[in-house]
Amino acid sequence: MIKTPICDIAGIKYPIFQGGMAWISDAKLAAAVSNAGGLGIISAMNADARYLSEQIRTARELTDKPFGVNIMLLSPFADEVAKVAADERIPIVTTGAGNPGKYMNDWLAAGIKVIPVVASVAQAKLFARAGAAAIIAEGGEAGGHVGDTSTMSLVPQVCDAMEVPVIAAGGIADGRGAAAAFMLGASGIQLGTRFLAADECTIHSNYKERILKATDISTIVTGKKLGHPVRSLKTPFSRGYMKAELEGSVSDEELEAMGTGALRLAALEGDLEKGCFAAGQIAGLVSKIQPAAEIIREIFDEMEAILLGVGKWIIKQ
Repeated sequence: MIKTPICDIAGIKYPIFQGGMAWISDAKLAAAVSNAGGLGIISAMNADARYLSEQIRTARELTDKPFGVNIMLLSPFADEVAKVAADERIPIVTTGAGNPGKYMNDWLAAGIKVIPVVASVAQAKLFARAGAAAIIAEGGEAGGHVGDTSTMSLVPQVCDAMEVPVIAAGGIADGRGAAAAFMLGASGIQLGTRFLAADECTIHSNYKERILKATDISTIVTGKKLGHPVRSLKTPFSRGYMKAELEGSVSDEELEAMGTGALRLAALEGDLEKGCFAAGQIAGLVSKIQPAAEIIREIFDEMEAILLGVGKWIIKQ
């Protein structure tokens, strides 16, 4: 059994977070992960206060364990969902796509531990100074919105720059990835793509099937021209988007419009033509659908065996 400072910060058994994925990370999935000993996270995405309040209420009916909320700071409803998180005194808030500074005082006053997702050391330093309890360093291998630096390069540099614990994210799907993250200096891991194949994940069956069929070269990054790149599976939508982006045949406004609603079409409707199926490069390692609790146990059993056996490679001279 492994225990790190992240377990104490979040009040969880295993140092693992389920990523906040728009149209995917709902109350059912979050509660299942929390019940299994990790930290389930509800995504506030671009939804309003009513949606988030309903999800929090449902999660509390499904679990008595801690869970978190992920707030996308570019959302037009960021102010109101930030207030919901404070009013509900959610134990953990993770943030992405922006600087959480304007909400930090209210969240900290409510006893919330804020753990931002970062793609650079500079961001990590800025948010730690603002009062972050920990940092999620997410490499470009992740699904959804991504940065340029790989997890292998980003995590140790963020760890070296931080006094608060660091959670590694991006490219982790099994015990080998988890072991590597801890060897890089992380105190925990965050997974998104692996949980797409959880029984409790409510995405459309087409989405799960595409994940199970994925290989090491099944993802593509689009949106770099707009300044917010997204990694997803190669589909008619993503290939068409990439073509339009590279050819410059459409304006930035038209590119933005092309992507509007595409993730929802994938997650809720399973639209194989127009949907954006966000997934990390590690999708090729996801080979079965199983309960969230089984996923977590499997990862940590494998990780512990790897870490306990690593001494076999060390020869004293």
